[in-house]
Amino acid sequence: MREFIRIASGQGYWGDRFDAPIDQVREGPIDYLMMDYLAEVTMSIMQKQKSRDPNLGYAKDFIRLMEVLLPDLVEKNVKLITNAGGVNPVACMIAVREIAERKGYKGLRLAAVYGDDILNYLDALIASGNELRNMETGESIQTIRNRIRSANVYFGARPVVEALEQGAQIIITGRVTDTGLTLAPMIHEFGWKWDEWDKLAAGIIGGHINECGAQASGGNFLAGWKEVPKMERIGFPIVEAYPDGTLIITKHESLGGLVDERTVKEQLVYELGDPKEYITPDVVADFTSIRLKRVGENRVKVFDVKGAPFTEFYKVSVSYFDGFTCIGQLTYAWPDALEKAKKADEIIRKRIEYLGLTFEEIHTEFLGYNACHGTTAPPIPDPNEVVFLIGVRGNNKKDMEKFANEIVPLVLTGPPTVTGFGGGRPRVREVIAYWPALLKKEEVAPKVLTISVI
Repeated sequence: MREFIRIASGQGYWGDRFDAPIDQVREGPIDYLMMDYLAEVTMSIMQKQKSRDPNLGYAKDFIRLMEVLLPDLVEKNVKLITNAGGVNPVACMIAVREIAERKGYKGLRLAAVYGDDILNYLDALIASGNELRNMETGESIQTIRNRIRSANVYFGARPVVEALEQGAQIIITGRVTDTGLTLAPMIHEFGWKWDEWDKLAAGIIGGHINECGAQASGGNFLAGWKEVPKMERIGFPIVEAYPDGTLIITKHESLGGLVDERTVKEQLVYELGDPKEYITPDVVADFTSIRLKRVGENRVKVFDVKGAPFTEFYKVSVSYFDGFTCIGQLTYAWPDALEKAKKADEIIRKRIEYLGLTFEEIHTEFLGYNACHGTTAPPIPDPNEVVFLIGVRGNNKKDMEKFANEIVPLVLTGPPTVTGFGGGRPRVREVIAYWPALLKKEEVAPKVLTISVI
């Protein structure tokens, strides 16, 4: 058994900094690289891609990264675990295999974790008594059944551990929990049992700290953002994990960023509900038990974490079509910028009424004045410029398109000193909404496919 392992965060979301995982592998020793690509809306985007081409449905940016990073992973024997597979992890794995074959990495083991996509089985699951009610409202999923775009179960660390035990160096998953991507290496390396709740909970805490990339190492850091050095090349966090469940949160010394108790605390409270019951497929972690201690420069110890047995359910993430939205934008300059923007809002709303357009919601913001804080921020008497944003939401696409036609004409039919319409007519976009539900674990099982480059 190793004394400890280093699990580096390489990405916090699809669209994060491209060179961050490269820096994590090249700038210092690590054993594992964890990369998180998925969010709820991401799954619906990938499902749409797959419906157009059965060979797609994964994060194509990841394939571009593998062209650059795969030689470093092989040379340094770094294992990579990522949910970049989206709704088609097997196809993603095959795309990586093609890169490995071209580069001559014979014997490299790749794995795909799948089975989380239940879109094609929803009717059978519902018919067998799984109501999949909305966790927040209690509504029946039947109310949105004909508008569902994607449905994915959140698997935990178990199938990833299975892939590691099968010798895979590159593991590509579908909808595995962000925390499970970091927990799995600890279980595999240290031989933790599936009922060692405190250790598993510690691994989940490590995963939670890792999952958002640089947000735990000085990025998006409210308490002391001015103190963070070299943010242009910020170092992403690294979890040093020990067999007893102790963690050290750190980063590479050569990179920028900052790791201290404050940065770790800010990440710990990210997307946190009941702090005593942070529920995952593998364990329920008690965030109120966490203790932190600074043990060196850019080194924070996390210890004394407590856990409890997992529940009988998987969480299911469902996305569904919920109408359309359209957002128009114009910029008004000093003098009287705010007064002009408010007059533009009045004109558009009267035009909506005159044309007989109907929307479920009309929302206005004056960016630079009240968009972030509304009336809670101190008033600005005469701002230099104000960006006028007006958005509508509804189910009538024709009304949306008519609204879109009303924005640009304001340039010559509304208040003066206007700009910011270079993009032309605003686009009408689909609204994709989120439906969280629960599914008993016995209803679905993860699958692992492992292949070797030949």
